Amino acid sequence: MSSKMLLPFLGLLLLLLNDASCQYRTKSSQTASLSDRVQQLTDMAMKRPVMKFNTAKFKEFVKTTPRNYSVIVMFTAMAPQRQCQICRHANDEFVIVANSFRYSQSYSNKLFFALVDFDEGSEVFQMMRLNTAPVYMHFPAKGKPKAADTMDIQRVGFAAEAIAKWISERTDIQIRVFRPPSYSGTVAVVMLLILIGGFLYLRRNNLDFIYNKTIWGFGALFFTLTMVSGQMWNHIRSPPFIYKSPNGNVAYIHGSSQGQFVLETYIVMVLNGAVVLGMILMTEAASRKGDVKKRRIFTVIGLALVAIFFSLLLSIFRNKAQGYPYSLLFK
Repeated sequence: MSSKMLLPFLGLLLLLLNDASCQYRTKSSQTASLSDRVQQLTDMAMKRPVMKFNTAKFKEFVKTTPRNYSVIVMFTAMAPQRQCQICRHANDEFVIVANSFRYSQSYSNKLFFALVDFDEGSEVFQMMRLNTAPVYMHFPAKGKPKAADTMDIQRVGFAAEAIAKWISERTDIQIRVFRPPSYSGTVAVVMLLILIGGFLYLRRNNLDFIYNKTIWGFGALFFTLTMVSGQMWNHIRSPPFIYKSPNGNVAYIHGSSQGQFVLETYIVMVLNGAVVLGMILMTEAASRKGDVKKRRIFTVIGLALVAIFFSLLLSIFRNKAQGYPYSLLFK
């Protein structure tokens, strides 16, 4: 090979070697950067299972690629001036899940929990186009978050068990929730039993009220109204008390049949109670003897209670079950 042909060949070879060297150094630096980020996250998670991120940390640990770990981020606004009561409750449940993962057998550096407060990371809220709180979002190890990576707390609530189930659906990591022991319920039951026992002891010479059908009837009625109004849903799903939209409007009734608010269950319980009261008045007026005028008044009152409050119940059902065609007095 002549010297004229050898020089271009050597130049091309040096160029290829230099390009390969640059690619290798870039890949090595990315690997080192990733390992450093994972180590930093692991160290921070050891100190606090739910790490607090500002805008800089969010960009560094969540938005920077490549990643080989998932991050569950809670976007919240817990500053006193924000008056977001639901944010504090949601944060307590989020911390329970993070602590459960920290001390579970499935713990690894493939999943981290972080929190971004609006007053410390308003730019992050703008970046993610969020105008409400709280919001739970999953940032996967590869790719961008999809619609299902934002937890629908309006439908499933934000109880720790619901969060853990949603995380398992997004990451295949099973988290068994361990709640800190609470003896308030046990203490309340013991105090109630003591009060009942003391009352029975004081009335030990006159216990005829135990056989009073009216007392037992009202007790059974109250229990039934409590259960049919959705209190068990509140206990399982932990829905918000009310919903306050970003523009300041407050919703007391959930707009879907798949969810409800705590105040909504109280409203439904009162409406059901009014309907039952109307039925009782009509039944008593028909079955008892006595002043006919008084019985007619009770009948009219009972009929009015049933018609008005059943119409309100039907109206609420129409708003929640879109497309339901029937109504009574109110649309």
